[in-house]
Amino acid sequence: MAIPEDPKEVSLSQGIRMMFYAMKPNETSFQSLEEVPDYVKQATPFFISLILLELALSWILKGKPAGRVDDALTSISAGVLSRLPRLFFRSIELSAYIYVWENYRLFELPWDSLWTWYLTFLGVDLGYYWFHRMAHEVNIMWAAHQTHHSSEDYNLSTALRQSVFQIYTSWIFYCPLALIIPPPMYAVHLELNLLYQFWIHTEIIESLGPLELILNTPSHHRVHHGRNPYCIDKNFAGTLIIWDRIFGTFEAENEKVSYGLTHPINTFEPIKVQFHHLHYIWATFWTTPGFWNKLSVLFKGPGWSPGKPRLGLLEEIPKVTGKEVLYATQVSGSLQLYALVQFALMLGFYEDTLADQGALSQATLFLRTGYIILTLTSIGFLMDQRPQAPIVETIRCSVFLILHKLNYLKPFIPSLTYALEILFSICTTYWGIRSMRQLASDHPKQP
Repeated sequence: MAIPEDPKEVSLSQGIRMMFYAMKPNETSFQSLEEVPDYVKQATPFFISLILLELALSWILKGKPAGRVDDALTSISAGVLSRLPRLFFRSIELSAYIYVWENYRLFELPWDSLWTWYLTFLGVDLGYYWFHRMAHEVNIMWAAHQTHHSSEDYNLSTALRQSVFQIYTSWIFYCPLALIIPPPMYAVHLELNLLYQFWIHTEIIESLGPLELILNTPSHHRVHHGRNPYCIDKNFAGTLIIWDRIFGTFEAENEKVSYGLTHPINTFEPIKVQFHHLHYIWATFWTTPGFWNKLSVLFKGPGWSPGKPRLGLLEEIPKVTGKEVLYATQVSGSLQLYALVQFALMLGFYEDTLADQGALSQATLFLRTGYIILTLTSIGFLMDQRPQAPIVETIRCSVFLILHKLNYLKPFIPSLTYALEILFSICTTYWGIRSMRQLASDHPKQP
């Protein structure tokens, strides 16, 4: 196969096709890792375009939006958090794979072979199936993966609700491929497998007909995200549903699906969304008697406790009545708009940081990362209407002004410099006054 002329550049046609795993082998076969494009990074405009398309189609077909602002912001926040570690070091999924390849490979399949391309496609997809299944069946792995299932909505933004910690266990299931498959081929399919799973997070597409027999589809994946008892631990597929059919974990969509965790966490705070189950495991570990029982808390299913089967009891899962009320707070339209504007500004700095990370100092990367995390946390506090929200937002706006003044946060559009200074000065003043009033009301003067 011929090498693409400029493999770092992805055309519009390729960009659309990469979202559906429709890239040709000769477009996606590379001799070195340095040639492999960052498909996920380049997919950002396609994520946004498809989310907007889903919103429009939902209005047209159902007369309502595909999701809620607060839930969507939480999902995208998780996606941003999951990518931040890549600013500082290479993904462990690639690092571990390269180590096995360089030290233990049995032989080397040709990087430019069609057979190698299709074998890698199947191998990565099978590895994903087993990783995904274990992420539901092993409690310590579920602590990371539950982030993705915590949304009570099901739309394209839900696909972006990813865990910061998931990659620290997923690499184990791909390493056997490193015995024979070159790292560039693996890196390509790892990205394309992930991108394929974006578009199946929608309720707009009901059925794909005969393709439902082979491919993982929106219908199959809706079942996977359901908290109905019939949906639990079903349909772990990435791209091909055949693995679930082979290994006995397939379930067709046969009743309306209720989404989210069996025990909802009721928060839009992104840090809590990431960490809450780790906290639960920590508390359960210390209160569970016996050494082997403590190990079981870590390595058996999330529903296990002493005296129960490895995966717990299905009958203990709360029944879905159809009358479940989604977690929501009474956030005003103006506050939602404010959050959207601040979130969009943060995304601009985030994208600018990703684009220029090679030219930025470690101090700049660290400070920008801290600001991004602080912004996501503050927006989560605002959406949850936490009492501390005004104080946290005051601190965040003040931090922006300081970092901006010291040139650690430069606007992605230079002409916005003074406008942003004025905007954040006003925000700092407004939230500062809100904070002082709140503190005064919390500590009334003594008579």
